[in-house]
Amino acid sequence: MGTEQKKILVVDDEESIHLLYREELEEEGYEVHSAMNGEEALKLFDDIKPDLVILDINMPGMDGIEVLRQIKEKKPGVPVILSSAYPEYKQDLASWASDDYIVKSFNMDDLKDSVKRHLFKQ
Repeated sequence: MGTEQKKILVVDDEESIHLLYREELEEEGYEVHSAMNGEEALKLFDDIKPDLVILDINMPGMDGIEVLRQIKEKKPGVPVILSSAYPEYKQDLASWASDDYIVKSFNMDDLKDSVKRHLFKQ
């Protein structure tokens, strides 16, 4: 394969989400890395330099909005998709800094479409 595999960082405190997202996104041909919290996410972000981040909002310790702020400070061009079980966060001003907002679901079509749209928007 001549093109380099796109790297996605999934940040969520739920193991089941990691497993689901990893399985679905690896099937699409992406390299998937996981972090369970904000601190781990920021360290991994520096180490692996992902092409896209899927980020939960509600996590213990540093929440997703703070992680989003720090990621955008480091590399403003990296797309960040906020992923939450709560649709009402979509109205939250802080979430506007993200590139997209997906409500968690076991139907992965919205997430996969959003990933594709943000990784290949050139």
